[in-house]
Amino acid sequence: MKIDKQSGVPIYIQIKNTIMDDIKDGTLKIGDKLPTERELSQKMNVSRNTISSAYKLLEREGVLVSYQGRGTFVGEEEQTWKQHNIKDKVFRMIDLALEEAIETGFDTKEFISIVKERVKEKEAVIKNMNALFVECNIEQARYFAKELSKITDINVLPMTIAELQSRNQTNEQLLKEAQIIITTFNHINQVKNLIVDQQKEVCGVAINPSLETIVKIAKYPKKTKFGQICLSKEFQFKVQYALESAGLDNLEMMCSVSQEEEEVLKVIDASDVIIVSPGRKESIRQLVKGKKDVIGFDYFLDQYSVKAIISKVIEIKRHL
Repeated sequence: MKIDKQSGVPIYIQIKNTIMDDIKDGTLKIGDKLPTERELSQKMNVSRNTISSAYKLLEREGVLVSYQGRGTFVGEEEQTWKQHNIKDKVFRMIDLALEEAIETGFDTKEFISIVKERVKEKEAVIKNMNALFVECNIEQARYFAKELSKITDINVLPMTIAELQSRNQTNEQLLKEAQIIITTFNHINQVKNLIVDQQKEVCGVAINPSLETIVKIAKYPKKTKFGQICLSKEFQFKVQYALESAGLDNLEMMCSVSQEEEEVLKVIDASDVIIVSPGRKESIRQLVKGKKDVIGFDYFLDQYSVKAIISKVIEIKRHL
């Protein structure tokens, strides 16, 4: 496994791509066991977090499967093959429904009309659903609630874990009105424990750092001074973890979550490049006035997770 630390491509992505290539060319086969994170990190002289990020990314895509106490193995199907099989399965279901409809006296035009009517009913169900997106920091709670609302048509409102813990009158009412609670996978158990008194479904969604952003940061010279400005410590640590996992753990970086302009200007003046969270991008750009590069550190929703949530919403509404 060859890694080019000067390429600008994050190391964990290079590792992920190499494993994928080995699976496609038959070097790695279904059921083959991979080295442990510790073994591979020592062999390649990279951090264990970097190996962990590559493995987790492949697990999300269905390429690798991990078993507690046994290790990590090549899964049965790569995601694109899995998608193809699912599409074939849906075609077979449509064929059976069409055959049944024709046998009972419907023609093809009537069948299409019935299908369209049913789809519209399901779309109406989704639009009438209320959901909460719970995260540890307000920036991501707001951002992903907005994104989920746009993608799914569900009415998604943001809430932080701290707000869920406080349970004031407003938060209690929002929780009561929500039919489903959405959170990131790393917070799912915590959220479930906080609403154990509620009859609410809690769904997990995966979020991933923007590869384009990480590559952009990796291309700056080694002595570049970075400034990181965001609204919360939680987001600050999340960005630092993402950079470390990508092999960018030696960046010279000054961080601030202050909203005092004087404090923010100190970070800007001491830095060559400013990394900002989505909630502070525009305000920081106005302060920088084009004199320095400002990079928004974005995360994006995993589309497979989003589709799973839509499916769960329809299932929940059916049982209400």
